[in-house]
Formats: sequence, C-alpha cells, structure tokens
Amino acid sequence: MNIKKDNNGQISSEMILLIGLTLVFVLIVGEIVFKLNNHINTKLKNLIEIGRNTTLNNL
Repeated sequence: MNIKKDNNGQISSEMILLIGLTLVFVLIVGEIVFKLNNHINTKLKNLIEIGRNTTLNNL
C-alpha cells in the first residue's frame, strides 16, 4: 500500500509567507525612497531660494 503525501497546504502557506515578505520589503524600500526624495527636494528648494536671493541682492 502506497501512502501519498499531500503538501498542497504547506506549499500554499509558504507562498502566502513569501508574498507577505515581498510586500513588506516593497513597502520598506518605498518608504526609504520617499524619504530620500523628500530630503533631496528640500535641499534643492533651499539652494534655489538662496541663489535667487543672492542674485536679487546683487542687483
């Protein structure tokens, strides 16, 4: 008599775990990119304002 194992439940739970981990990874990377983009945007805005003010003061 051959005993067959059904691993469908284990494979399904592993896939759910992998998809969940991928989602968490994407969210963390997205948050880091968003914060970095915001930081760069703030620095460029300040640089442009300083350049504009300096140019206007020289006139």
